[in-house]
Formats: sequence, C-alpha cells, structure tokens
Amino acid sequence: MMKYLIITLFLIPLLKSWWLLMLSIMMISFIFVNMNIPMNFISGVSGLFSLDVVSYSMISLSYWILFLMLMASYQIYNSKINFIEFLFIILMMMLSLLMTFSSDNMLIFYLSFEMSIIPTLFLIFGWGYQPERLVAGYYLLFYTLFASLPMLIGIFYVYNSVGSLYFWLINMDMDFYLYLSMIMAFLVSIPMAFIHFWLPKAHVEAPISGSMILAGVLLKLGGYGLFRVGMFISNYSFKYSFIWVSISLYGAFVVGVLCLCQVDMKSMIAYSSVAHMALVISGIMIFNFYGLVGSLILMIGHGFCSSGLFCLANIIYERTHSRSFIINKGFINLMPGFSMLWFMLCSSNMSAPPSLNLLGEIFIINSLLGWNNMTFIFLMLLSFFSCCYSIYLYAFTQHGLIYSGLLSLSLGNFREYVLILFHWLPLNMLFMSYNSFSMFF
Repeated sequence: MMKYLIITLFLIPLLKSWWLLMLSIMMISFIFVNMNIPMNFISGVSGLFSLDVVSYSMISLSYWILFLMLMASYQIYNSKINFIEFLFIILMMMLSLLMTFSSDNMLIFYLSFEMSIIPTLFLIFGWGYQPERLVAGYYLLFYTLFASLPMLIGIFYVYNSVGSLYFWLINMDMDFYLYLSMIMAFLVSIPMAFIHFWLPKAHVEAPISGSMILAGVLLKLGGYGLFRVGMFISNYSFKYSFIWVSISLYGAFVVGVLCLCQVDMKSMIAYSSVAHMALVISGIMIFNFYGLVGSLILMIGHGFCSSGLFCLANIIYERTHSRSFIINKGFINLMPGFSMLWFMLCSSNMSAPPSLNLLGEIFIINSLLGWNNMTFIFLMLLSFFSCCYSIYLYAFTQHGLIYSGLLSLSLGNFREYVLILFHWLPLNMLFMSYNSFSMFF
C-alpha cells in the first residue's frame, strides 16, 4: 500500500509535463491491473489497508478512469487554463480513492470517502462551464455531508460498543437508527432514486473530467461502502430489504421515463446513471451471492460505459458549444467514425452482449426474481425504458437534419478515437474474466 502512496506523491514533480504525467498514470494503471492478480482471500498490505477482489476491482477502475480523464481534458492543457493546478487535483483524487478503496478501518474509510469529494468540488468550481456550477457544487457538498454526519456518529458508537473499527472484526446487535446511519451516506452517494437531485446538476455543470470521475468512480463509492458495512449489517438488513428494493425499482422506472423527456445530452446520461445504480442497490440490499456479484460487475461496467458516453457528448460539445438535442443532429454525416462508437456505447448502455452491463444485469435480475418473483413487473419496464432512452440518445444525435451552422467541423482526431476505444474495450472484454469477480463472495 505504501509503495502506491509514495508513487503517487513522487508524481508531483511531473506536474509541469502533461503528457509525461498522463503516461505515468497509464503505466501505473497497467502495472496495477496486470501485477496484482485478485485472490479469494484478503491480502493485508499494511496495518490499516488491505486488498480483496472488490478493492482491487475498484482501484483498477479508478486508475484507468483517471488516466482517461487526462486524455479527455486536453483542452485545459491546450488553453493553459491553470493546468498545473488541474493535474495536482487529479493526483489528490488518485490518492484519496486509493485510500478509500483499500482501507480496513471504518474511520480511515470515512475520512478518505469525504476527502474524495473535495477534488471533485474543485473540478466543478474551477473548470465548470456556467455560473450555475456554484449551486451544483453546493448540492454535491451538502447532500453528501448531510447524510454522512449520522454515519460519523454511528462509527463512534460502533467503536464504543465493539472496541474495534475493523470491518472484519465488527459483530454487534443493530437497531434501526444505527442501521440507517450506516447506510444513508452510501445511498445518497450512489445515489438512490428520490435523493439523486445533486447528480444531474453536478454532471451538467462539471467539466468532462468531473463528469467522468463522478460517473466512473464516485458513484461506486456508495456501492463499495454498502459492500463493506454489509459484512455486519446483513443479518439485520433482511427485514428492511423490501423498502430499498421497492424504492430503487420504482425510482429506476420513473427515471427511465424521465430520460425520454430530456433535451440535454449530459443530463440524460446522468439520469441513466441513476437508473443503473438503482439495480446495483437492489442487488446489494438482498445480500445473496448472485446479487452481490452482479452488483460488482454492473458497477464496473457502468463506470466504463457512462464515462465513455460523457466523453462522446463532450466531443460534440467542443465542436458545437451546445449540449442540446435540438442543435446536435445528423452527426452520422459529419463524423461517421464517431457514429459507430456512439452506437457501440449506446448498445452497451442498454445492456447488449457482450458488455459487462449485460452480465451484471443477468445476475441481478436472477437474484431479484429469486427473492420475490413480483419484481419482474418493474424489471421488465426498467429494461424496456433502458433500451428506449439509449436508442433515443443515439438516434437524435446521429440522424436528422444538420444544423446549418455546423458545416465546418473537424472529423475527430486520433486522441479522441483512442479515448473512446479505451472505454469500450474493457467494457466488452472483461466478461471473459467473470471468475475473478466471483472469488470473494
């Protein structure tokens, strides 16, 4: 663990060289993915930190997305808008996510969890688009902090009762208030439907790097937290599972309908994230093997897919300076290569094979139907509307009459093609490594 922290800190002298830092993070992510083979036991790497399959998967996803964030944010380097500060924030994000996903101690986990919000806030405030980014940042901060304070009090209570804050050693009698304090911070962070209002605002006002890290990694913090506290709340949680599953499935259906009403590309992709994360909450909250494995796979698949869709929306935004469906039409005539990439990612977003999204949804749907076969009604509607808004997103952007002011556009460059392919390839190739995801459970 310490070697990764030291490597991250030693990257700080590279802040003046954008490409060298990006290459370094890319090499670190390749080394981490290839040299740390996931095992079916906990690998303790120091006193407060350890790795298992869930930690390993989340850290690998974080490093990969951070490297792609730098590749996507080339305009910041090109225009020289505080790019050294931007690179420093990326490194701080790297450090906080590494600590969050590998900590064993609940208090260290809580501090790292809250620390990762700060760089995201700086990304939105510093490099966001409209003045409304201030309101979006306040939403992000206060939603997460409001739900996190009861968790901090709950952590103190757990230590007072058990004498330890290690996830693996906690075994105690729960009551409803302690149970609620342990999970509400994570449900807001995922976010669960009806407490998701901070997410579309934050996505729409954030720069491309902010949207990528929000969709790719920060939404997964909530799922990871539920995995961890689930070690000692699962027996108590069974009697309340129906509440969270009901809210999530109904909310996913409502949000799916809402996606079809959007006129802003980033807003629509953000709402589709809420629908996908609702399935993750449902899979985790029933605490069976299929649900947990499916939730882990869907979180990783959604990280790649949603981040890639935000990159495609940003590629159009950099050319037209608009995110509106009304203006951005007919791109199949102007950028046919990107039209193919739009189709591949939109099809993955609707869980077409061979994407990780399909594999994760198969497991979660199996687990939900095994838990209560009446969930098939909402699962059917949810899957149908997922298909509808993915086709709507693709068809509206790629077909139709071209807006007359857009006839002088570049067709895209090599960096942008590589950026999207580096999202698509792991999303559609990792299904062959299913056995790695199922080792821990």
